[in-house]
Order: sequence, then C-alpha cells, then structure tokens
Amino acid sequence: MNITDIKIRKIIPDGRLRAVISITVDSMLAIHDIKVVQGDERLFVAMPSRKDESGMFRDIVHPISPEARHTIEGQILDAYNRHIEQMQAEAEAEEAGF
Repeated sequence: MNITDIKIRKIIPDGRLRAVISITVDSMLAIHDIKVVQGDERLFVAMPSRKDESGMFRDIVHPISPEARHTIEGQILDAYNRHIEQMQAEAEAEEAGF
C-alpha cells in the first residue's frame, strides 16, 4: 500500500482539531475526512468516523496493523507539518514585503 497523494483540505488554527485531510492510496482509493488532532502530548491522526445508534463514534476506515497506522500517520503528519511551515514562510515573506 502506497499513499500516492495527500491533500490538506482545511487548516483550523484554533482548538484541538488542526486539519482535515484526504489521502489517495495506490492512485485508486480516496479516503476523506481524516483529522489531525492536537492531543495532550502530540499531534495524532483520527480516521473518518460516524456516530452509531448508541452514540459511540466508530471508525469507517482504519489501518489493520500498527505498522500500517504508523506509516499512514507519519506521512500525514509530515505533509501537515510541511504545509504549516510553508504557510509560515509565506506569511513572513509577505510581512517583509516580498
């Protein structure tokens, strides 16, 4: 399995929810509404979920193995961090008058 595309759909600067992401797997399967969340100690990735009849949220899509979760989370957080760095660089360049 290869993540062939990561799109940062929305950046949320305030609160625990920081971003909404979509990924494409093997150029064949799109997964939307993946969330980047600020936890107590670190950022983490929350897979798409919905509320069931009992009010509990259940993942709609999720990695089966810890290795797959680590790979997906690592690539998403890397893309998120690069996007934030790029936004900060553009804001600094704009402030400097470039």
